[in-house]
Amino acid sequence: MPVNLKPPDPKSLLPVAGVRLGVAEANIRNPGRKDLLVIRLDEGARVAGVFTANRFCAAPVVVARQHLTMLDPDASVRALLVNTGCANAGTGKDGVAAARQTCAALARLLECSAAQVLPFSTGVIMEPLPAERIAAGLPACLADLREDNWLAAARAIMTTDTVPKATSRRITLGRTPVTVTGIAKGAGMIHPNLATMLAFIATDARLSLPVVRAAVGQAASRSFNCITVDGDTSTNDALMLLATGKADMPEIADAKSAEYAAVVEGITAVAASLAQAIIRDGEGATKFIAIRVEGGRKDDECRRVAYAIAHSPLVKTAFFASDPNLGRILAAVGNAGVPDLAVEKVDLYLDDVLVAKGGGRHAGYREADGSRVMKKPEITVRVALNRGTAAATVWTCDLSHEYVTINAEYRT
Repeated sequence: MPVNLKPPDPKSLLPVAGVRLGVAEANIRNPGRKDLLVIRLDEGARVAGVFTANRFCAAPVVVARQHLTMLDPDASVRALLVNTGCANAGTGKDGVAAARQTCAALARLLECSAAQVLPFSTGVIMEPLPAERIAAGLPACLADLREDNWLAAARAIMTTDTVPKATSRRITLGRTPVTVTGIAKGAGMIHPNLATMLAFIATDARLSLPVVRAAVGQAASRSFNCITVDGDTSTNDALMLLATGKADMPEIADAKSAEYAAVVEGITAVAASLAQAIIRDGEGATKFIAIRVEGGRKDDECRRVAYAIAHSPLVKTAFFASDPNLGRILAAVGNAGVPDLAVEKVDLYLDDVLVAKGGGRHAGYREADGSRVMKKPEITVRVALNRGTAAATVWTCDLSHEYVTINAEYRT
């Protein structure tokens, strides 16, 4: 069961002017479920994204990057095409050709160029993409296009997720209301490096293309790049920001302006909510764990320590068992590879409980206090390195028997 995560209320998901979404059954892997999504954009939308750093990246990642690069300056992205059930990764040149084939099929229906369509896939790796089935499902997607179809879209991109992930925010710039709405999918193979499994965030704010590019990178660094389920970076990660420019406001072209800061704050809030939802719905998760490392010399070393804790199977299984075997956390801190770390200065807290002081067990610590915290569904681990002013937070989950079961039986 997901940790304190419920399906979003459809009424809470705000339409974004200039964006319509349609879903359909393409019978890609599991007959009887909606597994194909088209996100249709009005002309003039500005689109930017960040993608997986996995060198074995999927064919749709290759093609989407190429299309964003080769797009004519006077043209704009007109559609995003998303399928679940098949990742189209580890498929070589044939996979790239299949991804291009699906883009061309949608482009013909929309009367635009194939470069104006961006493909995205998720599902089983090393399986050929059924491009013909996807093409056959496109007319139904287009017939289903609606501004209020965000929840159906979130459901259509799920794989091992148990809950659809979608959220909205409304901010005000001057007197102009601006909407930000996003969806994401992901529950396993989550350790992003530039993005998460798949996430799409749209806003009606008027943003220049350089500002959209800056905003998506900044939002990713404060949300999807702060989560991990199992330490595996997917072949298909992508986070896309779609800015339609439909809001009645001057264009934001300065990434140092107050208006830019306000828009990015709204985009980041949506991204962080979606990122945390992925952790709450992590495969087999029973605990949601925030790991805050502070007092470092640089943000990077704080993040390195946080991820060393979050990736440790010994730490994660202790959380699953509610076992306050907290020396495992100190061992992970020492294994993070931080140069000249003075372990005799390190303090460790579990929620409000001081566990270790100056690198050793705190004289006032009682295991009963640690056990009380470990039984909670949401826990904060705080590590003070006491060597500087930098800090970082990472969100993760525990590692359960169910995680092994899900991944052992993923294809059966």
